[in-house]
Formats: sequence, structure tokens, C-alpha cells
Amino acid sequence: MFAKDIGIDLGTANVLIYVKGQGIVLNEPSIVAIDSDNKKIVAVGKQAREMLGRTPGKVIAIRPMKDGVIADFEVTEMMLNSFIRKINGKNFLSRPRILICCPSNITQVEKNAIKEAAERTGARKVFLEEEPKVAAIGAGLDICMPSGNMVIDIGGGTTDIAILSLGDIVTSESIKIAGNTFDNDIIKYIKDKYKLLIGDRTAEDIKFEIGTVYPEGKNEKMEVKGRDLVTGLPHTITLCSEEVEEALRESAYTIVHSAKNVLEQTPPELSADIIDKGIVITGGGALIDGFDKLLSHELKVPVFVAESPLTCVVEGTGILLNNIHLLENK
Repeated sequence: MFAKDIGIDLGTANVLIYVKGQGIVLNEPSIVAIDSDNKKIVAVGKQAREMLGRTPGKVIAIRPMKDGVIADFEVTEMMLNSFIRKINGKNFLSRPRILICCPSNITQVEKNAIKEAAERTGARKVFLEEEPKVAAIGAGLDICMPSGNMVIDIGGGTTDIAILSLGDIVTSESIKIAGNTFDNDIIKYIKDKYKLLIGDRTAEDIKFEIGTVYPEGKNEKMEVKGRDLVTGLPHTITLCSEEVEEALRESAYTIVHSAKNVLEQTPPELSADIIDKGIVITGGGALIDGFDKLLSHELKVPVFVAESPLTCVVEGTGILLNNIHLLENK
């Protein structure tokens, strides 16, 4: 059978797969539920996410990716195998070429681990590309011209900030503060202020429903249920957007500070281009209310949220797969 090329956005929070000629065929959380007795997979993706924090003793739900890199090699391999089988991979994608995205500043060892995990799923050839570059392509930026483009990709495990020109990265920074950090900030804030313990899924719901990182942003309220740390009993509180902004403030400003660092290292001609074109933000973090306003206010440059921030990276892999000769020549 003829092998099709596939692109994978192997994220800390979600895995997205693009098949050449078909588009995005899979978008699932990067979570695996495993039976700790026999190390067998119980569920992967959406099913495993439903189990987060709700599993019986012997079933454990694992996120095998941490900070954009592989934390558990064996489980990552199982997860990739399962997803590729799910898209009927082993049948019609006999030994496909796979393009995988990784954070910009990871080590060669971490790159090799990602490559090896993909090769062991039966890939004929594996290409690695840096996430901010692929996100910029997916967001519709023309990065091949001799002019500056800036992209901030706020994912689940890392935030990648890069200035691109002539088809490559000029300056970049990758920090381990992103969507998961925001969830943890919300959990810690509620625990400290209300002595209430909540889970990761509740924190994520709070982040997207009433969360904001801009002081004059959203102003909404939400009932939050959890376990009272004093009595040990279930308890409900009402949380408002202002409190979520306070919880996320420190992490949001760390991203702002990193963006300033990247801009400070940028050649002046490219800085001038960025003033004209603005900055594009992609990734799940771009969906948090007020991020564009906060960055624009602090960096004094126009900031735009990409059209489909969650799928920019995987759509970028689709564009690169159509020009795979450029990857072959690297």
C-alpha cells in the first residue's frame, strides 16, 4: 500500500495528527490510563481524561509528556501506537513519513527520544521541526520573506517565543510556563485562600470559563466544588474572574518578560517589521481572556490571536508535508 505522510503535534496537553490529503484526523488529550498490575493500557486520550482523578487504586492516569518533552518513554510509545492505530494507521499508512514538532530549545537527547518514539511506531522516516516555526506557518505567516515575524506559542507544557525571518528562527526562547502552570496556579490559589482542594480538570474549566490575565478583562463568577481541607467534606465556593487574574498574574508576567527578552535580542531591522506586523499568539493559552491585551499593553506592539490557535501547529505540519522536499534537503 502507498504510505501517506503524517504530521504530529505531540503536545504536553493534546496530541493532534494530520494526514496528508485528509487534514486533521485526530485531536485527543495526551493522557494514558494504565493498569498498574500488568502495565496494560486501559484507555487513551479522551477516555483517559475522563478518568483523571477518578480512577480506582490499580488504574493510574499518566501524562507521558512533560514540558513539551517525553517524561515516560514507554508510555509515550504506547500512546502514539494507539493513536496511529486509531486513525487506521497500520493498515493504509504502511511505514509513513512522520513530521513531529518539538519546543525550540530542547536538548539533542530530548530530540532523539521524540524521534525514537516515532520510529518505533513503524515510521519510514522521521522529521523534527521547531514548534514556533510550524505554528507561524499554520497561522498563515509568510516566514520565507526577508522580514521579521514574531510568534508566541502558549502550549500546555511550554511557551515558545520566536522571531522568524527567511524561513528560519532568528532568536527564540522556550520557557516551562504554560497552560499546565496556569492550572496549578489556580489550584494553589484556591487551596491557600479557601482551604479547598480541587482537581486539574476543575482548574482547567475555571481557566477557560471565567479566567483572565488582564485586570480589566472578563468579569464573571463560577461555582467551584471541591474538598474542604479543614472538615474533609465536599464544599462549594463562588470564584470570580478578578481572583483568577490574581492567581495567574505571576506566570502571565513571566511570559511577558520572556517576550521582552526575545525582542531585546532582535536585530533592529526585524524589530521595525514587528512594529508594523504585530505579534501572533497561538496555542491553547491564546484562548485565555486578555492575553492579547496584556502583551500588547506591556510590549507596546499590536498583538493578534491566530484564527485557530489550538490547531496552528498541526496545520503547519500539513503545509510542510506538502513541501516535504524542503525537509528532505535539510
